[in-house]
Amino acid sequence: MGMTMTQKILAAHAGLESVQAGQLINAKLDMVLGNDVTSPVAINEMNKFGKNSVFDKTRISLVMDHFTPNKDIQSAQNCKQVREFAAKFGIKHYYDVGTMGIEHALLPEQGIVTCGDCIIGADSHTCTYGALGAFSTGVGSTDMAAGMVTGMAWFKVPSAIKVVITGKKSKYICGKDVILDIIGRIGVDGALYQSLEFVGDGVSELSMDDRFTICNMAIECGAKNGIFPVDEKTLEYVNGRSEREYKVFEADEDAEYNRTITVDLSTLKSTVAFPHLPENTRTFDDIPEIKIDQVVIGSCTNGRMEDMRMAASVLKGKKVAKNVRTIIIPATQQIYLQCIKEGLAEIFIEAGAIVSTPTCGPCLGGHMGILAKGEKAVSTSNRNFVGRMGHTESEIYLASPAVAAASAIKGCIADPATL
Repeated sequence: MGMTMTQKILAAHAGLESVQAGQLINAKLDMVLGNDVTSPVAINEMNKFGKNSVFDKTRISLVMDHFTPNKDIQSAQNCKQVREFAAKFGIKHYYDVGTMGIEHALLPEQGIVTCGDCIIGADSHTCTYGALGAFSTGVGSTDMAAGMVTGMAWFKVPSAIKVVITGKKSKYICGKDVILDIIGRIGVDGALYQSLEFVGDGVSELSMDDRFTICNMAIECGAKNGIFPVDEKTLEYVNGRSEREYKVFEADEDAEYNRTITVDLSTLKSTVAFPHLPENTRTFDDIPEIKIDQVVIGSCTNGRMEDMRMAASVLKGKKVAKNVRTIIIPATQQIYLQCIKEGLAEIFIEAGAIVSTPTCGPCLGGHMGILAKGEKAVSTSNRNFVGRMGHTESEIYLASPAVAAASAIKGCIADPATL
């Protein structure tokens, strides 16, 4: 029986010739990730183990991104605890104010994760790194603690769904529309504990930023992970960037999949996920006029350079609507600096938006854009659950940077193609 790409990576890291769906394995880890919310819990659990060492100080990443710059005393205490832990154990990849970015944009950018890796992170959107051809998944803080000590994690080998990408994108269509289309079709539990394995001629039409966005939201349909094949675009991205030697894995021709889904890029339309689940998707054929109070362009889903450029292309020479608070959050310091160099920050500010330091901020209702009762926001983030961005009676509409920017201008959910 052949293996999928995910299964091949897991087999290699478990020291096995082959694995099959449902098998329980112990696998070596290439990277263990935590942030300012999940790392303190992991550190406390690690202290309970009575261990005073980590498996490899170069293979642990601690990124202070959720509530930084610190929004209150508790967030400051959490960051202090992680900062002291990183200093004590000499953790190489510790990122704080001034160097940090949103973790799932920062780690690939810095070459900390690469092709063929086996990665766990105490954050559900760790599945982002599948864009590099790595197995990457979210875990709880106790698993993070065990990973930091042992360099190992146990997994149940997932079965798989094959997602065949065909066609070419039209203007304003991006990775966000691809993954929202998939989630809308199969539902938030449609890929429960399965890997989404992306293949097809259309993969070459997707940029690395598109792929990061797609894999980032694999968890939103219940997937264990999402993964793309390694191609010329992947290698161009990692060469000269990756701090470790990478390894390319390919699925066997006779690999087994539970089902096959086809996505034709040429037929995709700008897609919006209505409250309160990412599966509640609609295109503009079926979207009435909905006035909004806030727009957020950023997050680990859509805070990368292409997202900034897309938003700027829509906002250039225009003004955001009165009473629409427009918050733009470049995902890393490098992206922020590039926005300045390319004049995008000027476009944003002249349009009436604000540009924030990198932070997860409003995505999880932390800070930098909390919604009040009855308010509605268009956001490029990944979740629109009840109370996700503030009051339980607020509403979040998930969309691409182009749709978010157009909505900011119109003051209601808007199709960028109509501007």
